[in-house]
Amino acid sequence: MLLNNIESVPGKTIVEHFGVVSGSTVRAKHIGRDFMASLKNMVGGELKGYTELLQDSRRQATDRMIEQAEQLGANAIVNVRFATSSVAQGAAELYVYGTAVRVK
Repeated sequence: MLLNNIESVPGKTIVEHFGVVSGSTVRAKHIGRDFMASLKNMVGGELKGYTELLQDSRRQATDRMIEQAEQLGANAIVNVRFATSSVAQGAAELYVYGTAVRVK
């Protein structure tokens, strides 16, 4: 599956549009990560626990979007975008969406 954050796939022609596809995941913070993050905030530096959590969340949401596009017969997704929103205290949704297309 080709993923692109622009309206086309360079070197390819869009021959069919399938519409918007999306994937999401809701994740809660982990008390152990919160404790380590609070310590790291005192001295500065990367919050690796949260970095890993967000990487896993992006991967899972993207996999779900790709699965939806494949079911439609697409071989590419263009205009891919990510969004986040708070759904509860300590929990956030990571949402990815784009336009499923077939390219040649």
